Amino acid sequence: MGMTLSARLRFLLLTVPVAALSACTTTGLDWDLRGPGRGDTSEAAARATRARPAPDARGVLSYPGYQVALARRGDTVAGVANRLGIDAASLAQANALRPEDPLRQGEILTLPSRIAAAPSGGDAGVIVGATAPVTTGPIEVTTLAGAAIDRASSPAPAPAVPAPGAQPLRHKVVRGETAYIVARAYNVSARALADWNGLGPDMALREGQTLLIPTAAESPAPAPEPVTEPGEGSPTPLPPSAAKPLPDENPVAAAEPAPGTPPSPDLGAERTSASSAQLAMPVEGKIVRGFDKAKNAGIDISAAAGSGVRAAAEGTVAAITKNTDQVPVIVIRHPGNLMTVYMGIDGLKVAKGDKVTRGQQIAVVRKAERAIVHFEVRKGVDAVDPMGYLQ
Repeated sequence: MGMTLSARLRFLLLTVPVAALSACTTTGLDWDLRGPGRGDTSEAAARATRARPAPDARGVLSYPGYQVALARRGDTVAGVANRLGIDAASLAQANALRPEDPLRQGEILTLPSRIAAAPSGGDAGVIVGATAPVTTGPIEVTTLAGAAIDRASSPAPAPAVPAPGAQPLRHKVVRGETAYIVARAYNVSARALADWNGLGPDMALREGQTLLIPTAAESPAPAPEPVTEPGEGSPTPLPPSAAKPLPDENPVAAAEPAPGTPPSPDLGAERTSASSAQLAMPVEGKIVRGFDKAKNAGIDISAAAGSGVRAAAEGTVAAITKNTDQVPVIVIRHPGNLMTVYMGIDGLKVAKGDKVTRGQQIAVVRKAERAIVHFEVRKGVDAVDPMGYLQ
């Protein structure tokens, strides 16, 4: 099964997304899949978002262009509709649900029509901001599952996160999208997306669900430039060595080899092309679609259904997630801030947290009309061309 993504797992996951962790709780969740102390967090700081605004007494957030309701503990769709005095069937239809469906505490429901303002003293949820339409259609151009491979012919460019104080953008989930894919497309963190929309521990989405896109946090004001008199010039900053001198360097000379010692073999010259590659091919098959930074964050490999899918290198299973079609996705973290992502798979042989070796079978190729494994390589959260590591 192939996969078309629209803005890629810079995270995952990636992201990553990649990118809904099975059998996990939000406590201690490794949202960026880098682990403690791993990677540069400057990009995450640039994507900082505000906390979700407080709703009014009825749990309603009101914006100029739309309104949403926040579910309470034990709510159903019909229960929210009764509390707000609106039709349960219309509310369910607007959110791709049924009236009897249970809701998570804090889950967002889009109201099908505007309701009156809250009674006096309960208008905390009234927000002023610019109008933002619902973004629909696939975010990326790389299908996640068989029949969806050719569906996205001309996707719209991924919108940026709204400015601070603006009305949040909305996104309507289509088949094959995960929370990590949506978060990457709008340049927000998966955790912020989950917090704003009351997503569950597995980060699962449903087709037709409308998500609020978190708004950006206020950027701190830059430090004022020092003011000098005309003709004085700008002050010269002190180098780090001015505060603490560099240590003296006393390199130790390499020991001379003992007489008669044979020269060391040049192992690099004896390596084969297969052994010199940093990563191994995850499955035997033909590459039917190459890497494209804008359209395909990895490579697609056509392989026989049921054949083994193997770990490209030694590492740890960082996440096991599923898309909206419930197709598994495996993310493996490797040394050197490297991650690999495997999609279009089934019959998992590993669990989250397992240590794997290079070439170890982790799954099988999913049976589908077009049996295709989608394979991604990520340096930190950025998708890179896998061929540079496979050759």
